[in-house]
Amino acid sequence: MLTKQTEVELSNEQIEEIISWRRYLHQHPELSFREYKTSAFLYETLLTFPNLEVTRPTETSVLAVLKGAHPGKTIGFRADMDALPIQEETNLPFASQNDGVMHACGHDGHTAILLGVAKALSSQQEKIHGEIRFLFQHAEEQLPGGAREMVAAGVTEGLDYVFGLHLSSLTPLGVLSITSGATTSNSDMFHITVKGKGGHSSQPENTIDPVVTSAQIITSLQTVVSRITSPKEELVVSVTTLKAGDAVNVIPEEVKIGASVRSFSQDVRKRAVEAIEQIVKGVSEANGCQYELDYTYGYDSVINEPEATALAFQAIRRKLGETAAVEGEAIMGGEDFSAFSNAVPGCFVFVGACSLDNETPAPHHHPKFLIDEAALADGANMFLAIAEDLVLK
Repeated sequence: MLTKQTEVELSNEQIEEIISWRRYLHQHPELSFREYKTSAFLYETLLTFPNLEVTRPTETSVLAVLKGAHPGKTIGFRADMDALPIQEETNLPFASQNDGVMHACGHDGHTAILLGVAKALSSQQEKIHGEIRFLFQHAEEQLPGGAREMVAAGVTEGLDYVFGLHLSSLTPLGVLSITSGATTSNSDMFHITVKGKGGHSSQPENTIDPVVTSAQIITSLQTVVSRITSPKEELVVSVTTLKAGDAVNVIPEEVKIGASVRSFSQDVRKRAVEAIEQIVKGVSEANGCQYELDYTYGYDSVINEPEATALAFQAIRRKLGETAAVEGEAIMGGEDFSAFSNAVPGCFVFVGACSLDNETPAPHHHPKFLIDEAALADGANMFLAIAEDLVLK
């Protein structure tokens, strides 16, 4: 295994501190764009570390900058901090104290990891050639996303690379999965309102039925994937909400449909939008209904840049072992890290956090979501390895 002259080794005490931060954050989750206490805790904690310039780029985000004693590259490490509107069912001794709010996606772990990395590197200023920016991001879980706001605030200006991670409850502990190229999907949604003419269910001839029309629209939308898109292209169109009427003997005036669209390429994304609108328009008009289509472009696909990806692979394998970093597969989940990686070359890594003896792990966004806290050290060592290779001499 390759070695590095300057390495930052985490002590057992430092790892325990990261775990304690994670547990504190887990007990006090806050929803997207409302991370007031979380960001205040981070800001105040970061001020206790040496050599950091700590600012608030947006209302609930935090930026810590560590400028080295020598010139060199500027790199960014990102962690998201928001929780989800979920009632926790883990029975952990440090379970959420906020009713109906839970860290069910591991962001508490991400934040604690980066806090630990910031503390460890803040004492290495004399050995740093360049600059490290620690990006504590708000609102990953809710559109339009906090990453976009932080980029607009200028946090990526002058960055050479940006790196992020995500703890994965379904990936075995000790495995760090990196996908070359597209890593997460374009994550869009749309809402349709189909408007007809209501009336009594016994006299359908006097109505324009938006329910039947909506059923035809939903069925026809399946052809966007099966017949309009090539089998070689990856696309998911899922109708997920349907609201129509309140009484069984009344044909309603309107029906509301909600759906999710996931893709990887921008070309497929564009063609899917065009096909969806064509189907909704054609079916509605054929049945005499009016319609409203509200299409929302969500997060872009995270594209791991080749050079940044190669750097991450090399650093992780050097520090954690040749088998630690594996080539992963793209997922259809969305991630607003794409706002950072669209601005500068970036790489996003999934860190295995499933205990090896856990045969039925809960997925992300589940009330029983759990991580193995040993993964926190793996995540911290990933960031430290990259810093060692790029800016520590």
